[in-house]
Amino acid sequence: MSIHIEAKKGDIAETVLLPGDPLRAKWIAETFLQDAFCYNDVRGMLGFTGFYKGKRVSVQGTGMGIPSALIYCHELINEYGVKNLIRVGSAGSYQEDLKLRDIVIAMAASSTSGINKARFNNADYSPTANYELFIKAALYAQENNIPIKAGNVLSADQFYEDDYESYKKWAKFGVLCVEMETAGLYTIAAKFNVKALSILTISDSLITKKGTTADEREGSFKTMIEIALNTL
Repeated sequence: MSIHIEAKKGDIAETVLLPGDPLRAKWIAETFLQDAFCYNDVRGMLGFTGFYKGKRVSVQGTGMGIPSALIYCHELINEYGVKNLIRVGSAGSYQEDLKLRDIVIAMAASSTSGINKARFNNADYSPTANYELFIKAALYAQENNIPIKAGNVLSADQFYEDDYESYKKWAKFGVLCVEMETAGLYTIAAKFNVKALSILTISDSLITKKGTTADEREGSFKTMIEIALNTL
């Protein structure tokens, strides 16, 4: 077992879905997976492995923000041999035509985090999605008439910004939405030569100030999870 994951070798599948919320990991396992078992509850960060359409898959909570997500991604890759990491999470819309419950697939991730600045000596590294996973997700959505948007997202370090209008500059340059983990996920996947993809559901809008209820999020998240699972 690793420091933060108490799974035994072989308990975790090569493909792992990564919600930030550990209770959402539990919901995914109970809703979508057959014969699922819990392999981790260290710090309450739940992880499960089961089967989807006969294929073995795991789901692991990561917590909020790049530093927390990187802990779990590092251990999943290096201690458990995970090859495919797919983030499934919520995001806030930066664009007027990106509505509540819309689905975004992150082609690339900008960031306000200083992690990559430090790693690359203040140069700008551009973390991007794995092409194979991206194409599979996009084709599944198209074939099943699921509308999606794809493009650049922002992985922010702060949830509560001092400047509430700062999103407008990102929006002007085409950034679709804001979340807190994708840039870290894409960077660590590139470092260790594994595949990563981030699929997001719009839960609120910084333009309209509207948000979704818990029930509405659960219903719309089902579509996002379905897309993720069918990239296997």
